[in-house]
Amino acid sequence: MAEKEQPAQGYPLAPSTIMPRSDAEYVATNHQQSQLQTRKKKRAKCLAYIAALAVIQAIIIAVFVLVIVRIRTPRVRLQDVQVANNVAGNNVRLIARVSIRNRNFGRYEFDSSVANIRSGNVNVGSFVIDDARVRARSTRRFHVIQNLSGTNLNSNSSVLDLTVEARLRGKVRTLWVIRRNRTARLNCAMRVNLSTNDVQSLRCE
Repeated sequence: MAEKEQPAQGYPLAPSTIMPRSDAEYVATNHQQSQLQTRKKKRAKCLAYIAALAVIQAIIIAVFVLVIVRIRTPRVRLQDVQVANNVAGNNVRLIARVSIRNRNFGRYEFDSSVANIRSGNVNVGSFVIDDARVRARSTRRFHVIQNLSGTNLNSNSSVLDLTVEARLRGKVRTLWVIRRNRTARLNCAMRVNLSTNDVQSLRCE
């Protein structure tokens, strides 16, 4: 009787790899590159923000120095000038308004001063400007009534040239720390028609 053939015994097969090693490395490399790019973008944004803040701060400092800290000399002017005289013309009354304009961001404090009124080289009158304080970015006004007298008023001419001069010495105070001495000058010239009591011209420097 013929012998039965025994089936051939085979060796077990090795398990197949689920994902090749090269694909895993590729994915890891791409992940690292994307992280690096993200970090670079964040770093670039931070640098851009820092540069923008630096520019804004520089602009703010420049405006602060040029506008707020800059000290300007206040202006003193004569306004609404009127004259009145008697028939003989030897007694002339000057009525005016003195304005002191402070353009600074701090108050201006000045001492009392005397304003001289001249006709040519002759002093024909004067008035006192009392010490006062002008607030920041504001104008202070006060009225003056002064009788003029002098030999120049007795002339036969109906036209009288007058100059008004004064110096206001004071200080500008800003930010409660900065103090600067400033002298405001009143220097106005006018021509008065005594026959009509009109101020034909008024010019202040």
